[in-house]
Amino acid sequence: MSGTSSSYLFLSAPADPTKQDTVNKLKDKIASKAHDYAEIYPFSLPDFKVGTLDSLVVLSDDLAKADATAEAISTKIAENMRALLNNDLEQWKMNLTVNDKPIDTFLRNFQWNTMKYRTDRSLRELTDMVVQEITQIDTLMKTKMTSYTQVKSQLQGMSRKQTGNLAVRSLNDIVKKDMFVLDSEFLTTALVAVPRALERDWINSYETLTQMVVPRSSQRIAEDDEYALYTVTLFQRILDEFAMKARENKFIVRDFKWDPQAMAAEKKQLAEIGASEKEQWTSLLRLCKTNFGEAYSCYVHLKALRLFVESVLRYGLPPDFQPMLVKAKAKYERKVRDILNVHFARLGGLANAQGGDEHLEENLQMLVGDKDYSPVVLFPINPIVTI
Repeated sequence: MSGTSSSYLFLSAPADPTKQDTVNKLKDKIASKAHDYAEIYPFSLPDFKVGTLDSLVVLSDDLAKADATAEAISTKIAENMRALLNNDLEQWKMNLTVNDKPIDTFLRNFQWNTMKYRTDRSLRELTDMVVQEITQIDTLMKTKMTSYTQVKSQLQGMSRKQTGNLAVRSLNDIVKKDMFVLDSEFLTTALVAVPRALERDWINSYETLTQMVVPRSSQRIAEDDEYALYTVTLFQRILDEFAMKARENKFIVRDFKWDPQAMAAEKKQLAEIGASEKEQWTSLLRLCKTNFGEAYSCYVHLKALRLFVESVLRYGLPPDFQPMLVKAKAKYERKVRDILNVHFARLGGLANAQGGDEHLEENLQMLVGDKDYSPVVLFPINPIVTI
């Protein structure tokens, strides 16, 4: 939920004449009893080391890229968590926390983390610190997700063999030793999956599909909704020919040999992979929760840096502007944006001292018609979930 229709906006406006006056005037327009369209939560930013305006221009471009990257990483971690929880939205929302708080609470009470990002560093250093942190998180999560995906795919592949129909599934838990001719130099037992609708055809034809089939040797040993499983005894040397003739009649000769050691090894492997998948799932879910909170915090701190830099570039020095979170109420996102555009129109130079109100009326249509235009420094925030 990002873009111009976002319910959450970081906004910065010049003191008018004081910062509190700026907040109060905006509240009158969008967060009052008469105009109850949004909630406003002012916050403060530290006195960052500004540096030169040229360096801020370059940093502005880098912050825009870092902002987009951090949003993408946070969103991806959230999506991975949702997949791990089998799309259980309630559990998902409960686990999407930042500093053990819901996203909405974190945003409404945002404060710059001065312990983690010390303000005696330059804006460039702070940006690089946050970017490095979220990049490390992204690298770790990709590695862990790749490892888990491989184990899960392996488990799904083995599980499909246990749960498919008799034409494809593992037969280890169906067959028994006494169903086979063993230790014979010439004879072997084949297992054949016969479509339920063709069972009579099988009984009438299996002895004559090829030569060297033992008469009356076929026994029905299992069934499911699609197939019945039969044994048949025949000479080993004509097994391939028999399988081909059977396939022509839609009978499927299963590739199976009685091997107790291989069967035990497959059962053991399935149990081990199942245990590994469960262990990795638990660890990965915990990691997603922790790293989502860290990544999202990085994302919002980058957004705050961007808000500060753009405010200095737009409003000048010394910094004298009020940052705030604007949370538009449901279905009022577009209306709030339009009111902001009109309320702060003078910041965009769309009115002049001689005829401000007339010029505002002339430009009103343009202000409310352009979804991307904003005369005030303003950035949408992706809340990940609709609160």
